[in-house]
Amino acid sequence: MRDLVKRALRAAHTPYATKRKRKSNATFERAENVAIQCGWGRLLLAPTWQDAGTLAQALLQEAEGQRDIAIYVAEPQRVIAHAPQQLFLDPSEFWRLNLQTYRAPRREAPRPFGLRRLRTRADIAAINTLYRARVMVPVCPQIVWELRLSRAVTYALAEDRETGEVIGVAMGLDHVEAFADTENGSSLWALAVDPQTPHPGVGEALVRYLAERFQALGRSWMDVSVLHDNDQAIALYEKLGFVRIPAFAVKRRNAINQPLFLGEVAGLNQLNPYARILVDEALRRGIHVEILDAESGFFRLTLGARSILCRESLSELTSAVAMSLCQDKRLTVRWLAKAGLRVPEQVDANDTAAWQRLLTQYGSVVVKPVDGEQGHGISVDLRSESEVAAAIERARQFSERVLVEQFCRGEDLRVVVIDGEVIAAALRRPPVIVGDGRHTVRALIERYNRRRAAATGGESRVPLDDETRRCLRAQGFDWDDVPGVDVRLLARKTANLHTGGTLHDVTAQLHPTLRDAAERAARALQIPVTGLDFLVDAPDQPNYVIIEANERPGLANHEPQPTAQRFIDLLFPQARQRP
Repeated sequence: MRDLVKRALRAAHTPYATKRKRKSNATFERAENVAIQCGWGRLLLAPTWQDAGTLAQALLQEAEGQRDIAIYVAEPQRVIAHAPQQLFLDPSEFWRLNLQTYRAPRREAPRPFGLRRLRTRADIAAINTLYRARVMVPVCPQIVWELRLSRAVTYALAEDRETGEVIGVAMGLDHVEAFADTENGSSLWALAVDPQTPHPGVGEALVRYLAERFQALGRSWMDVSVLHDNDQAIALYEKLGFVRIPAFAVKRRNAINQPLFLGEVAGLNQLNPYARILVDEALRRGIHVEILDAESGFFRLTLGARSILCRESLSELTSAVAMSLCQDKRLTVRWLAKAGLRVPEQVDANDTAAWQRLLTQYGSVVVKPVDGEQGHGISVDLRSESEVAAAIERARQFSERVLVEQFCRGEDLRVVVIDGEVIAAALRRPPVIVGDGRHTVRALIERYNRRRAAATGGESRVPLDDETRRCLRAQGFDWDDVPGVDVRLLARKTANLHTGGTLHDVTAQLHPTLRDAAERAARALQIPVTGLDFLVDAPDQPNYVIIEANERPGLANHEPQPTAQRFIDLLFPQARQRP
């Protein structure tokens, strides 16, 4: 990696192998053997490579952890023939936007996010957070820091105006500056949008930002490469006026792209994201995978004589006793209290006098099914007896046994413990919709649900039910009301992912007291993999209560933390990978 960085830094201002020279008529000489360093890997411009064998050898020199791509390969079979066991034809399509006819749309209202170029080292850290969250290759910080001065490479960012968080990134390549392109082109790469952002249109805005930049520079077109089955991205590009063009790319086989060339495991594409992330990690390590029930997330992993049945992150290593301690929320709280951990007070919903006392004592309560999951049947911050009674009836639709619990204020923190060690922590925030002065509350929620479903494989949606309506009415809105521009509404008071909540990684900020409490809780419940739900003042503060434990936490929600890696380490210590 050190040699890679040195080579890239030397080439940052002249990003191809043969230096270009300005002629007197302001044109450029044709560059040869162009390899553009992008931070996440290299783009090898095949038309500048006269020899297929030399191009193949360049691809084989791909650095570990990087992603090199040979693009615009006219005869890919000739390149692949030089190393057929190591190179493969990328099943991506190229789409082109004609910048000579492109017209930017008129903006009717200011966006809740701004667009700008990369400026600081903190921006690079934010880019990597986005890329890891989208399971993309992170960039080398040193290389990208130098590339900020490049005329060929542009990193464009979308920044939330309210929070200052970077919520989107895309890289643009100016082909004229990069390799004296006689066709006067440009291209867009590595587009990623924060799956947790409440704002629509971030990806579209970044594409338009780069298109308008290249159009202002006089470029004729902008290309983008997109995987052939990425229907959502293709729909966006078609909407913007891109058309498909006949072009090919070649890549080297590696751990990053191996799903593109490995023989498909039956049922693999039917798995939900929580099972898929674990199966993909097992396949990367050469562990045999058998999908037993894709719809329910059951699979078997086998390595040598060791074979383990899993349902997502629940495996045979979790005992029936530990599972029952998590599933029954009364037992969870009782056992954690015995271990000296802080928990809320609970009573049985059938004991009317007890929950009335609880409501009087604390002023607000929570109603939840004893053995519910995914946030179903939970009502939060109930302040009147009528609200509590109605919530109990709703909860009984999901479980015969219902609890009334002390309402504890604080931020909702999920902490994942694997094999006795905290691996990830994330704040879970309730779903927020942002008004635009044009759409109704119902329409805004439906738009929000489409984005969340796309970002989570269909796992996250705000239910259009009585609890959502109760939350909206408490803020003075109903389904058919139209919130003003930038008016933010809580669509739900619970932060559960399955009812539209979002997760924000805070592992690095986790207070030692919270880390210790989570690990003690896992030991008390005698469970090897668990997701613990805390309410905290802040992730870097010591105050907490633990309200629930999940025996089957969704590990895919915690990218970029190595939850899948640690899960496979637990199941197959012999396949443990060194850091």
